[in-house]
Amino acid sequence: MKNRLCSIRSFTFAAGYAIQLLCLNLAQAQESRWATADDPTAKALIDWERQWAEAGCTHNGIEKTILAEDFLGTSPHGSLYTKQESLTPTPREKPEEACTLYEVKVHFFGDSMAILYGSESAIHIEANGRRHRVKLTWTDTWLKRDGAWQVVAAQDMPREIR
Repeated sequence: MKNRLCSIRSFTFAAGYAIQLLCLNLAQAQESRWATADDPTAKALIDWERQWAEAGCTHNGIEKTILAEDFLGTSPHGSLYTKQESLTPTPREKPEEACTLYEVKVHFFGDSMAILYGSESAIHIEANGRRHRVKLTWTDTWLKRDGAWQVVAAQDMPREIR
């Protein structure tokens, strides 16, 4: 009887301890913070965002690196697109000029998730030669997997600047 009582107490203690650890992990995952100006991870994420914003001008191929295989984005036109669709050139694509990244804010959620809020602009050149500046305001969700940061979701909202 005493052994059975000790077994029940041990099980109860172990179960209680496991629940506490689980709750601690869940609480930690919910902690958030805004990045400081000198945060090295935030600086790296912003640099990748800059390269992505410049991709229409430089054709640097950064999407291959920063977009996760399960990435899903919402285009400026409202349609959904995958990483593969992002990498596939379309006949409608025209060159861009003066690609510029503006201010970016980084909000971390734990150590492996960040949401970046920012905006960028580029001069779009239409087939008839007309040029117009388009500004995108966006939200990108970054996730750190196996030690590497990648974008898993993006949402872009366009605004033509006249």
